[in-house]
Amino acid sequence: MNSHLRFRRAERPVEAALVGAGAFGRSLLGQGRRMDLLNVRVAIDVTAERAAEAFRAVGWPQAEIATCRTAAEADAAWQRGEAVAAGDLTVVLGLPVDIVVEASGHPEAGAIHTHAAIEAGKHVALVTKETDSVVGPYLAALAAERGLVVTPVDGDQPALLIGLVTWAETLGLPIIAAGKSSEYDFVYDRAEARLTSEAKATPAPGFDAVWSLGDRETVALIAERARLAAALPQLAVPDLCEMAVVANATGLKPDVASFHAPIAHIEEVASLFVERGQGGLLSGRRRLDVFNGLREPGGLSFAGGVFIVVACEDEETWKVLAGKGHTMSRDGKAAMLWLPRHLLGLEAPISILDAVVNGVSVAGAPKPVVDLIGRTTRPLAKGTRLDAVGHHHTIDGLAPALIDAAPLGTDRPAPYYLIAGRTLLRDLDAGVSVTLGDVDIDEDAPMVALRRRQDARFFAEAAGGSGS
Repeated sequence: MNSHLRFRRAERPVEAALVGAGAFGRSLLGQGRRMDLLNVRVAIDVTAERAAEAFRAVGWPQAEIATCRTAAEADAAWQRGEAVAAGDLTVVLGLPVDIVVEASGHPEAGAIHTHAAIEAGKHVALVTKETDSVVGPYLAALAAERGLVVTPVDGDQPALLIGLVTWAETLGLPIIAAGKSSEYDFVYDRAEARLTSEAKATPAPGFDAVWSLGDRETVALIAERARLAAALPQLAVPDLCEMAVVANATGLKPDVASFHAPIAHIEEVASLFVERGQGGLLSGRRRLDVFNGLREPGGLSFAGGVFIVVACEDEETWKVLAGKGHTMSRDGKAAMLWLPRHLLGLEAPISILDAVVNGVSVAGAPKPVVDLIGRTTRPLAKGTRLDAVGHHHTIDGLAPALIDAAPLGTDRPAPYYLIAGRTLLRDLDAGVSVTLGDVDIDEDAPMVALRRRQDARFFAEAAGGSGS
């Protein structure tokens, strides 16, 4: 649609406060300087100095940046028209900002910040998917009760995929599958018979033999590609976390708990993510999954974008569309429609403006559909601390899986980012799901309390039973 018309109700620029000035946050800070309808001149990080550095990095003059440690200092800087840099959200919640952009990437902090922003009467753009995967539906419902919006953001894959799915549903296009490509392609150097993904490489002798799908049997080919690339990670926790947010907003669910996650060329996706009767991987329709993009050096990347695979029920029309170059399955009965981009904070303002100007969340009114959980990949000893570390916020020794959502219970698999940072109370064998009873859970921890409220709201009867 015409975006000028989409936001024509705006009578002034939207004022946003950013929490978390990492790569995503800095791209938003920079974009806010280029826009007429958005100001982002409040930033919070672990220290006020780090927030100030983020402002400098995107072009703010040092003389126009105020490091603030009290609400009074923040208010004075705001009145002077300066950029406000703080190390604590509570310092700036009294400012006349419309929306808090929670991009800390820390699950517990994300929950605390989002709840505090709602209590202060602010909309929230919830970029921290780790928080969203555990308590997103409750936070969205709480905000809605107060005439506020909690939304994921365009620029990140969950919102983009929710938009693509709901667009297709509005048009009556039957969705077979939906998902995203992994963050990093699998790049195959034929001359050296080597596969590279992100900064890791592995010899892959024999990969030439499985380079093309052709008319071969899908399951066996995908399994052989996975075997030849076994030294490279083929499933990332953030991918499942993001798809949990999509599931809770759309009702789509994974075909298998840990995804098929094939290594595949872009042009193969429409043939892989169809039902088995069509030669694909899936046991049914409306499934969520990811794929690891396979290409040669310099080849076209999916760029961490999103896709849907739809059934081509109008044969005549799809013959025309196939002739125009659309990505079709081998039998011509399915097509992949895709957005080969996610532009981080450069694109997030669209969702931010929608929340404030139009009162709209990308996710609508999400409900608990799936939980992201962790299963042990090796025996773990009592006393092991389940820290989520690194760029992917991964807990060493745990593999991610998506299962049907359920209320918390001592004997039930616990949400991945609820057990993060907790210590095991007993030895665990390999291949078991970590339950709430396995860890030293603090019932007074803010995210635990919020999850209890979510369970009570959406699973009232079950949450009140034994083991809750």
